[in-house]
Amino acid sequence: MFENLNDWLYHPITQTLWQVLFAIIIYFIVRSVGKNIIKKVFDKKQSKQVSKARLQTLEKLLLNVFSYVLFFIIAFNILDTLGFNLGPVLAAAGVVGLAIGFGAQGLVSDVVTGFFLLLERQLEVGDYVTAGGVDGIVEELGFRTTMIRGFDGTLHYLPNRNITNVDNHSRGNMRALVDLTIPSGEQTDTSIKKVQAAIQSFDHPALVTKPEVIGVETNDLSTTVIRVIAKTESMQQWAVERELRKVIRAYFETQENDA
Repeated sequence: MFENLNDWLYHPITQTLWQVLFAIIIYFIVRSVGKNIIKKVFDKKQSKQVSKARLQTLEKLLLNVFSYVLFFIIAFNILDTLGFNLGPVLAAAGVVGLAIGFGAQGLVSDVVTGFFLLLERQLEVGDYVTAGGVDGIVEELGFRTTMIRGFDGTLHYLPNRNITNVDNHSRGNMRALVDLTIPSGEQTDTSIKKVQAAIQSFDHPALVTKPEVIGVETNDLSTTVIRVIAKTESMQQWAVERELRKVIRAYFETQENDA
């Protein structure tokens, strides 16, 4: 009985099966340990005020790359153990890969560009940007496409390779800008003083600096344009501009009624 058992244990087929089983066990152990390490690294990063969406995307990418690389390493190891000649297979895979590479240059370009957009923090979900000829709010960042919601509600899908320039309007404070058109019959200095009086007590929760009149922007035969500016929190410049116009208009109407 023992002789038969020894024959079975040391039979080449049994040895091969043991090697395959061992390789599979190693695969699951290494994959589990690797995923835990990657997740712990990104969990630590989340406490450092880094964009959660960007970290989640990068984490998913690294997990997928790690799993695929590990799978192919183990798969080739198992095939080699089973006695397959991998030379022709690798050669054929190289030819096929080259052919696919020529046909998928755009896809590769999308993925590479998407990776660096995330890595360099050029875009983040919720940012107001101008990218690929589109203005709007970033709704989703992917490694192939970026989704931007226009202010009219249109959802734009941009291949990442088309994003060559990015204007990010959500980084730091923004500037509210109001141009006021004054008829040519009005005295410019008098109009400036009225605007200054109108905005003297102006307040808004999104203001970073008080609004100020910077002077005459344009002056022609028919009209004069006076410009008012103020620094605001990101994405709040339009609300401040609307309130400024409302306050200045109300002040001018009051002055006209009192006259």
